[in-house]
Amino acid sequence: MTDTPAWARDPETQVLAERRGGVLLLTLNRPERLNAWNPVMERRFFDLLAEADDDPGVRAVVVTGAGRGFCAGADMAALAMVDAAGFRPGERPLSFATTLRTPVIAAVNGPVAGIGLVLALYADVRFAAEDAKFTTSFSRRGLVAEYGAAWHLPRLIGTGRALDLLLSARVVLGDEAGRMGLADRVLPRAEVLDAALEYARTLAEECSPASMALIKGQVYRALEGGLADAEAEAAALMPEAFAGPDFTEGVAAYLEKRPARFADLPPRA
Repeated sequence: MTDTPAWARDPETQVLAERRGGVLLLTLNRPERLNAWNPVMERRFFDLLAEADDDPGVRAVVVTGAGRGFCAGADMAALAMVDAAGFRPGERPLSFATTLRTPVIAAVNGPVAGIGLVLALYADVRFAAEDAKFTTSFSRRGLVAEYGAAWHLPRLIGTGRALDLLLSARVVLGDEAGRMGLADRVLPRAEVLDAALEYARTLAEECSPASMALIKGQVYRALEGGLADAEAEAAALMPEAFAGPDFTEGVAAYLEKRPARFADLPPRA
């Protein structure tokens, strides 16, 4: 009987979960490997995301990495055990975070590469350290633009920039990542996680969970449709929103100069 490989051990410690009020902090936790991704970590991470999306008390999720990196890509020890004949995609696509009702914020605290970069790109908002290193890495490993990156990356930063990063796999530092749209906020490394958590806290305490869920769905559906489709969907959703309790509460809170008290989302059916 062969020993379990190191990357497959202790799944519950590979991603740590910590509640901070209405915010769930998920930490990729293999710092000795720069949080390299493997199938065990993937299952644990997506399970925690699914649980958070079904928990009415979780209104935003922040994802970061332990130690000095976010995620250095696939664990080579795990990757070496995967060949073309044995490759199987995970139970959920890497874009899973985009299908959730709950906002997901990435706090990119250090190097991020390959599948780790794609994971960060599928977060709804990205905070990044000024000195964080971003690279697609695929072309330097003899691979393709994996996990939908060929579709998603051009929509974030444009076709030319996406092809530049995918073809060359060059390293982009946080400042350049911010200028091209890979990162939405760029800060000194020591401030990244706190800033992401504060942003998530604002979403959790001041924004309607129902509104955020609807808006998130609208945005991702609109990526696949046209302006007319987005306008039609908004027109269909607006009457229900105006008649809903969150609109009444939002207006009352504004007029009374007090924090809004929005209802939690119900668990998924």
